[in-house]
Amino acid sequence: MTTAAPSSTRALDHPTRAEIRLEGVLHALSDPMRLRVVRQLAADDAGLGGLSCSQIDLPVTKSTSTHHFRVLRESGVIQQIYRGTAKLNGLRREDLEALFPGLLDTVLTAATAQAERVGAP
Repeated sequence: MTTAAPSSTRALDHPTRAEIRLEGVLHALSDPMRLRVVRQLAADDAGLGGLSCSQIDLPVTKSTSTHHFRVLRESGVIQQIYRGTAKLNGLRREDLEALFPGLLDTVLTAATAQAERVGAP
């Protein structure tokens, strides 16, 4: 496993591109709360470091939220780095596109359509 960028004072483990597996990505994206996180990161579109964990509103406890972010990071869907005391999150769009062309955009399009259909956030 690799770690976050060297500018970070505390490093978090992330899978390398070669270690990312489709089944892990699909599992991470199958949970409504994790899909909500991914949708918010995609909407922010600021890349790595776009949003801190506290900027992503999830209707779950802090420990459950932490679990969801960990699953997303360990599956290779997001990258997290520390900047000061904040843990910043960004989609690993380039890695996912290289490994599974069109997957992320297709899932995001479908998730948005579903949210509009059922009136979900």
